Amino acid sequence: MLFPELLIEALKNSEIPLRFEPGAEESAASQVTNLVRAWLMAHDPKESGTAYYSGQKALIARLLAELEGVVELPS
Repeated sequence: MLFPELLIEALKNSEIPLRFEPGAEESAASQVTNLVRAWLMAHDPKESGTAYYSGQKALIARLLAELEGVVELPS
């Protein structure tokens, strides 16, 4: 499953009444996605040659790919 699909499904099943035009779930999901992207980018380490920073950058890149729906979530 892709993260955007999971997020939209969660919004559809939530107790929050979305009494908006068609596409309200996608609009709300984009706000959440933007917030999570900013949060992840705030943790992106500055350039460093250490394995720790390389691993952290790789993890952030993977999470951003999942967030954007480029790769599926792990099972």
